[in-house]
Amino acid sequence: MLSKVIEQALNDQIRVEAESSQIYLAMACWAEVQGFEGVSQFMYAHSDEERMHMLKLVKFVNERGGHAHISDLKEPPAKFGSFKDMFQTLFDHEVMVSKSINDLVHITLQEKDYATHNFLQWYVSEQIEEEALARNILDKINLIGDDKGGLYLFDNDVKQIVAQSVSGAQE
Repeated sequence: MLSKVIEQALNDQIRVEAESSQIYLAMACWAEVQGFEGVSQFMYAHSDEERMHMLKLVKFVNERGGHAHISDLKEPPAKFGSFKDMFQTLFDHEVMVSKSINDLVHITLQEKDYATHNFLQWYVSEQIEEEALARNILDKINLIGDDKGGLYLFDNDVKQIVAQSVSGAQE
């Protein structure tokens, strides 16, 4: 059984994951309108991944005797300025999600809920990967600068990464 404190904290994290999915969906739409197919595919896939993170939490809460709540979400921005701005927003958002997960882990230790603590270790590891990926992409965009040819090549590289990721997941 989940304590009410843990149940509320997990429901708060469900909202964070849902809002992450929405933010990345908005980024995908913006990139697609800008003509960057690879980046938009990447962001659509990232949005789906965040939704799966949310669903994993929903199932956990419900299976542990709690009640997962699906709340309203803040509307994400529709424009992101530049790709550098967009990926900086993505990186900053992932840092915020990591802090939220870490705060949640801390609550599980205070509540002595070691089952939930163990469950959340997957999210801790996932956030290390998410931050590293966002940082690496941001580093590449910083190297490219304002070179339109470089952005075109970057978009094609991202498209290949998405294609390899999808084919690897289907195997």
